[in-house]
Amino acid sequence: MRYHAHMPQHSFLYMKPGEWAAAAARSIMSWWAMIYLGAIAIVMAFSPSTYIHQNRITISRCIHASTWQVLPWFALLSALVCQVVIRIVVVTALSYGLSQYALEMVVRVLVLELIPLSAALFVALRSGLAFNAGAMTLVPAQVVSPRLSAASVTRVRSELVPQVIAAAFAVFTLAMVSSVIVLLLAYINVYGLSPWGVVDYTRTVGRVFEPVVTIGFILKTVLFGMAVAVIPMAAILEASRQARQLPSTVQPGALRLLVVLLLIEAGSLAIKYI
Repeated sequence: MRYHAHMPQHSFLYMKPGEWAAAAARSIMSWWAMIYLGAIAIVMAFSPSTYIHQNRITISRCIHASTWQVLPWFALLSALVCQVVIRIVVVTALSYGLSQYALEMVVRVLVLELIPLSAALFVALRSGLAFNAGAMTLVPAQVVSPRLSAASVTRVRSELVPQVIAAAFAVFTLAMVSSVIVLLLAYINVYGLSPWGVVDYTRTVGRVFEPVVTIGFILKTVLFGMAVAVIPMAAILEASRQARQLPSTVQPGALRLLVVLLLIEAGSLAIKYI
């Protein structure tokens, strides 16, 4: 019984059937609080009143910390990993006589699918899910209330919104820069340093990046950035409001963020290929 008392009480595995309805209601309210927080952050991010002088300085510092400081290392790591993958794909395609499909496969798999997802996971693991006791005090718990005081609105605009903007900007920037690097590596691996493959290369890449696919790629990357920016912050608020709850072995928001990213990726694949 002592062991059972220390287990997380929010898990369905350790609840009686009669408590499942209450647990489901709490889960729904938790998701609703996350959506509500995301709506507040997005509205404030597009509000001109957010970009006063002091907030612009804070946003610039957050973007510098979340994007510029890690961009060279992430670009280098992406280049190394993608170079290995590209080489494997090209050599395999040549061995089976399918070299004409190697470049298109690299662009579709790496640029359209893996690069945005890896950028979102990298930003989430580096900054979004780095919880500590001090981070939980950055935003007031009253944010999830339908009525916000003027002080709460000011604090959210000056402390929460810059972090959300920086996280979303980091995901989009890392994904775009890595995609350009991968496209350059793909050309070098397929055509070498010769300029005579530019026409064929441009035709193949243009065939992949149709207008609908391009819009979907940008939209998916933006959604990844919004998820990485909002879900960890919502988890911080939820953890700060539930001070009595024993800590879980999984970081707050990690599982929920993974589920949302997978749903976005699955929806993108379904729209493009079904």
